Amino acid sequence: MDARSGTTKLKSAELESAKLESAKLELIMSFGEDRIIRKSPEEIEKMRRSGKMVRQVLNHLKGVVAAGVTTMDLEQAAEKLIADLGAAPAFKGYYGYPCVLCTSINEEIVHGIPSEKRTLKTGDIVSIDCGVVYDGYYGDAAITVPVGEKLTAELKKLLEVTEASLYKGIEQVKIGNTVGHVGSAIQKHVEANGFSVVREFVGHGIGTKLHEAPQIPNFGKKGQGAELTEGMVLAIEPMVNSGRPETKVLSDKWTAVTLDGSYSAHFEHCVAVTRQGPMILTQ
Repeated sequence: MDARSGTTKLKSAELESAKLESAKLELIMSFGEDRIIRKSPEEIEKMRRSGKMVRQVLNHLKGVVAAGVTTMDLEQAAEKLIADLGAAPAFKGYYGYPCVLCTSINEEIVHGIPSEKRTLKTGDIVSIDCGVVYDGYYGDAAITVPVGEKLTAELKKLLEVTEASLYKGIEQVKIGNTVGHVGSAIQKHVEANGFSVVREFVGHGIGTKLHEAPQIPNFGKKGQGAELTEGMVLAIEPMVNSGRPETKVLSDKWTAVTLDGSYSAHFEHCVAVTRQGPMILTQ
């Protein structure tokens, strides 16, 4: 009897958890739906220019990442290149954030603050999130980079699956689909490979502001959330944990880490909804 009671309690707890997640998803997807700003072809072209600048910075930083390099070294390299390109950093000063990059190492998911005290080691992974604003329009993208070549098989798979899940989501950026199509595609690919998607942090619309409606969860169901229409621009950014999805924010009030200490990867692109299909602006 006790064993059966325990099973009943477990099923009840799982049901309550599922209900809570469903309610959370509906809240996320409905947030700001009436304030979606669609862009003209001319505005999308401006965003493509901003996006290309972000990609230039990220490509440059890939070559800087090495054992012995600090995350402040990455920060300084990015700040110089952004200035040389004639753009302004999108993150620095945003709600008081102190840097132009977010650099998140290993179990850090997002919003890690660059520091002279954080030195990269062989076998680490570092997620680099960068944004710029140019001619009034924002670009935002992220990559996760291995430090050295001695990466475990699990971490190699984590990076491959996370990046692939981003493109699975992008494939769903079609007129008539919904935000839920994007999240569902990401979630299915991630979970089929034994990893988990973060719930507390999501993608977003982008344009003349860094964060616009709608929010883009990396989980969900087809048909849920805002319908995708021509001119929408989405920042799609799966954050994927090798362990469980739960997170916590450290005492600096910015750095989000996995609750169980498992490693996390993060990839991001800005994507426009067009009649021809998804248009990646940050490549």
